[in-house]
Amino acid sequence: MELIPSDYELVCRLQADDVKAFDMIYARYSLNIYRFAFKYLRSEEEAEELVQAIFLKIWEIRRSLKSDSSFKSFLYTIVYNEICNLFRKRKHNQEYTKELRYINKNSSTEAEDRIDFKSLLTRVEKIVQKLPDKQREIFLKSRSEGKSSKEIAKEVGLKPATIDNYISESLKFIKSKLKKESMYVIFFLLTVSY
Repeated sequence: MELIPSDYELVCRLQADDVKAFDMIYARYSLNIYRFAFKYLRSEEEAEELVQAIFLKIWEIRRSLKSDSSFKSFLYTIVYNEICNLFRKRKHNQEYTKELRYINKNSSTEAEDRIDFKSLLTRVEKIVQKLPDKQREIFLKSRSEGKSSKEIAKEVGLKPATIDNYISESLKFIKSKLKKESMYVIFFLLTVSY
């Protein structure tokens, strides 16, 4: 009869790139993490994505895991933080939707008829792809993921003020490429999530 390895043993093996240990950790915790996430998110899709993101993160940081502390506590701390991030993203998207509804309500029908949002979004996506790699990464984290400058700074190892500068430069670049568009279109494009 084979003994079931402890979290400590699995983490030690995982630090040494043991894929089987990773699979065992996944089997041990994935369902409970899914249930925990679903309880708060109320979305099967978001809960599944969260589980995948958590275990991808665990694999990426496997060599820096601490085997002397509670892996379960560490894991659920990551889960909690990811759920908080999703709630912030939801709030960001809700605020954007409210603003867009207000703008649509107060804009003229003629202006709405002239705007082909899909083609404009495609144009902006192409412009964003022309940004330097680091600048594009930071801009997309801000606009697509709804992350704050502080969160992005922590992720990429820069100061929040530097992040703000990257975003500001990105916006200037996009505005310069869309200078022929109306202010309404520019506002829409710069607040929409990609």
